[in-house]
Amino acid sequence: MTPPEPTPTGASAGTPPAADGAGRPERPLRADAQRNRENLVAVARAAFAASDGTVALEGIAREAGVGIGTLYRHFPTREALVEAVYAAELDAVTTSAPALLEEFPPDVALRAWLDHYAKFTATKRGMIDTLRAGWASGRITTPTTRERITAAIGTILAAGAAAGSLRGDVDPDDVTAIVFGAFLSAAATGDAAEQTGRLLDLVVDAVRPKARPSARRGQ
Repeated sequence: MTPPEPTPTGASAGTPPAADGAGRPERPLRADAQRNRENLVAVARAAFAASDGTVALEGIAREAGVGIGTLYRHFPTREALVEAVYAAELDAVTTSAPALLEEFPPDVALRAWLDHYAKFTATKRGMIDTLRAGWASGRITTPTTRERITAAIGTILAAGAAAGSLRGDVDPDDVTAIVFGAFLSAAATGDAAEQTGRLLDLVVDAVRPKARPSARRGQ
């Protein structure tokens, strides 16, 4: 059984960020403190992606090279750390579409973006219980995940329709629904990663324009 997580000394688990005497938020973090925070989020992202169960915060702090007190100064609760990781992952995946479109043709960019999204869903495995409980209780802000995912898909579909490499009659929300179903289906099998890849290939094939049959010779 995982031992209970210690509560940071001098503050309850739900203590909000400190403010000055006038009620204004504290000044931005020092450079070293900002590096510690970013490193904690990066380590936590990897830990949550690699685990199907609860991840010990002590292990995250140790891997990040800081003490548990430093972790709690940045993230007073497990929910606070999970929310930061989720936000970082969601930002990374939803803002990557324009860069991918600059690097690849739209149909190739869509497939690459879906791989980014698949990694995002993998990261959620180790923190899904905390996320669900936090969303239900209001301790974690309910994100607009589906809307942002659909918007990113819509950006790529629009570029593909303009270039002629993707269909112009596809509703981005329908693609989102298909992708969600692919992830759920693959998660129930023993070869989730391999099946996810195959299903995402089919998604991209489905939104490519259909080749018109060539006219028969002699007609």
